[in-house]
Amino acid sequence: MPHSHESGEFPYSTRIPADISRPDRVLGPFTIRQTAILAVTALLLYGGWWLSRPFIAPQVYLALVVPVAGTAAALALGRREGVGLDRFLAARLAYARTPKRQVHAPEGVPPLPSFLPTPWTAEAGPPPAAMHMPCDTVTEAGVLSLGSEGEAALATCSTVNFDLRSVSEQQSLTAGFARWLNSLTGPAQLLVRCHSVDLAPLADRLHQDAAALPHPALEQAARAHADYLARLTAHGGSALGRQIVLVSRENAGRSPSANASRVVQRVSEAQRSLASAEITVTALDGRRTAALITQAANADATPAATSTSSPEGPRS
Repeated sequence: MPHSHESGEFPYSTRIPADISRPDRVLGPFTIRQTAILAVTALLLYGGWWLSRPFIAPQVYLALVVPVAGTAAALALGRREGVGLDRFLAARLAYARTPKRQVHAPEGVPPLPSFLPTPWTAEAGPPPAAMHMPCDTVTEAGVLSLGSEGEAALATCSTVNFDLRSVSEQQSLTAGFARWLNSLTGPAQLLVRCHSVDLAPLADRLHQDAAALPHPALEQAARAHADYLARLTAHGGSALGRQIVLVSRENAGRSPSANASRVVQRVSEAQRSLASAEITVTALDGRRTAALITQAANADATPAATSTSSPEGPRS
């Protein structure tokens, strides 16, 4: 980490507003959701007291409702992993109800044949459920339809050699990236994918292109590197490739066509904004978006390496 200046700030630090997505407070420190939970709980407890006061002493009723009030307060005010406790428990219940064995079967999962012995069917357990992908369709422009979740568009981002830059260059790159973050008007995600890479096509390409290099030493180095890649592949070695994917999403609420236009526009804005940070953003069309989703859903897929390493050294 770089040394700080006398002002106490790092040379390539930048200020970004904190809690930009925090819900608005409507009643003191409480949000709408917290206010609704506490208000409904208070009304129910007061209604219970009004109905039961002829039969129960106030001290007894108070002792009975303290656990209920404490649970409601914990749900409204508690947080887990940065999420409200009520949302966290709802997500946990949804996860518990989701089948853990899912297969791609758009037509449905057929039952096991009736002629199988009963012990076999009992050992097989419950049948898997049909998997429902979150995206319904992909347009030619590369817009993903997420159903009730809105629309999204994908783009790939290049990396930047940050550590080898001077302090002023690092500050400029950081400020350019911060300007893009501050300009966001909707949800955006940067996803870093790591996947195995097939080195055999890259080794073949190096062998083919080595003869066209302008100097015999370069040709020899290229062929030596190709031989190394071939030996690495022959001995079962594998390399990991890294891909940075920018996901621009628009929540449901407007028409799908308006959302599609908006996410495509936000990808274009990211191309212009991140260019100042020397990040090349490449929007994906429908074919490349479908190929990327297919690779991400298939862990055994091994895309081929298509380019050599950057001569600038490690990038971050």
